[in-house]
Amino acid sequence: MTEPAEFDLVVVGSGAAGMTAALAAARNGLSTVVLEKAPTYGGSTARSGGGVWIPNNRVILDSGVPDTPEAASAYLDHIVGDVVPADLKRTVLAHGPEMLDFVLANTPLKFAWVKGYSDYYPEAPGGMPGGRSIEPEPMPASLVGPHLATLNRPYLASPMDVAVTQADYRWLNLVRRHPRGVLRALRVGARGFTARVRKRRLLAMGQALSGGLRAGLAKAEVPVWLETALVDLETDGDRVTGVKVRQQGTEFTVSARHGVLLASGGFERSEELRKKYQREPIGTQWTVGAQENTGDGIEAGLRLGGAVDLMDDAWWGPSIVLSGGPYFCLAERTLPGCIMVNADGKRFVNEAAPYVDAVHAMYGEGDGPARNFPTWLIADQRYRNRYVFAGLYPGQPFPGRWYKAGAVVKATTLRELAEQIDVSPDGLADTVQRFNRFARTGKDDEFRRGESTYDKYYGDPRNRPNPCLAPLEVAPFYAVRIVPGDLGTKGGLRTDSAARVLREDGSVIEGLYAAGNASAAVMGRTYAGPGATIGPAMTFGYLAALDVAALAKGSKR
Repeated sequence: MTEPAEFDLVVVGSGAAGMTAALAAARNGLSTVVLEKAPTYGGSTARSGGGVWIPNNRVILDSGVPDTPEAASAYLDHIVGDVVPADLKRTVLAHGPEMLDFVLANTPLKFAWVKGYSDYYPEAPGGMPGGRSIEPEPMPASLVGPHLATLNRPYLASPMDVAVTQADYRWLNLVRRHPRGVLRALRVGARGFTARVRKRRLLAMGQALSGGLRAGLAKAEVPVWLETALVDLETDGDRVTGVKVRQQGTEFTVSARHGVLLASGGFERSEELRKKYQREPIGTQWTVGAQENTGDGIEAGLRLGGAVDLMDDAWWGPSIVLSGGPYFCLAERTLPGCIMVNADGKRFVNEAAPYVDAVHAMYGEGDGPARNFPTWLIADQRYRNRYVFAGLYPGQPFPGRWYKAGAVVKATTLRELAEQIDVSPDGLADTVQRFNRFARTGKDDEFRRGESTYDKYYGDPRNRPNPCLAPLEVAPFYAVRIVPGDLGTKGGLRTDSAARVLREDGSVIEGLYAAGNASAAVMGRTYAGPGATIGPAMTFGYLAALDVAALAKGSKR
């Protein structure tokens, strides 16, 4: 399309928020288009684990999870606090289940409860040790049809393109340590073999979620225009009336009769915005967010007087800078036999803590450069012999290119290792000696690692007395450089419970909506559980579409 066009709702961005919104708009009788800057659709959603955190949804309730609205509300109030307006928290809890029912009814997606993947603060009031997170079941790629070719790739592809779920990932890390690890590896292998024999490729995690939503859009006859970049928003007085775009070198306007939804992602790939709003060390090289997420939608909203919140924050995660790009650490820092230290050789955090908290600890309180950077993950050979590490099998040597890139350092003694990475040798020796005492007793008196149900999820249940603690004592020793990576930025345009963009004075910019990482996160400075980025993003995208539909019908929802 290279000519002016008009729709009831124009959606900018094809991640989970944008596609859910477009689907809801179409099913409510609105003409809708999705504009995507990239040559592929799915954005960061397609690159992600695809988890969806929505309390009291049909999938978890049918699985026997004893969730209640009261428990979910108490949980969000406790962990988020007053950083986010109460009506936004109430809204995501009230309408999340409704949104999921809509998606299930209008796409080929099916979801499964990720049993045992606890909320990130399960001991908090209303927290669920058994977890509230769901993930897409492996889905035949054929259901996506011709649109499979333009699905954005995952940030980390599985071997031989075998479908691996979040539930699989937990046990595959323990393939050398636990019978369930072996059984899960056999199950995943059988799934892949069967798919190849039947010549049927399966999609999992973020690939399934994005592909399933795209299939729903195709059935609803919603066009998705790829390589169509947002240039600016069009207005008539104080009302947003369309989007100026660039497609194949040509600029033109896509008019919106009733609204524009910015679901264009965060600004994790914008060096300028990261330097402006966030603390050093920071940059675009450590994120796993989509390449096209340069904050275009946020900046367009700012130009119209939109307010922003949480711009200094992100969906952080300790990451390893490898030769092929950053690797977002989950199990690696939780499994027994490793610690994280700063330049003084001191621990500064529960290594198994939720990933947002771990990076907050790397930066430390206050302003200025990160207090605990550089950060190193220290491990011994026993740890490497037991566990999968960043895709390497247990016992598999670190690749030479990792050493060459400075991602890994190896030494026969801890003192030699400390000298090579410019960490205090005495500090590291004292820390390891102290930590080893904790590991033998099973109680981390310093940071309580292994006490939370969440800590234990990625731990080793065969390691006693604590699934997250083991002494570092078997040479050689390794230091892996850890950086403050992220899944995307958290800050964005301030919105109300209908996802309408607000000015600093609280007034609404008529015709303009935002959802997903283009909006300020309803999770505030925390992270409720696996999928707490995607679940609210889809919910507010859905609510934006319903609000536009109500406007189109001449009444307010």
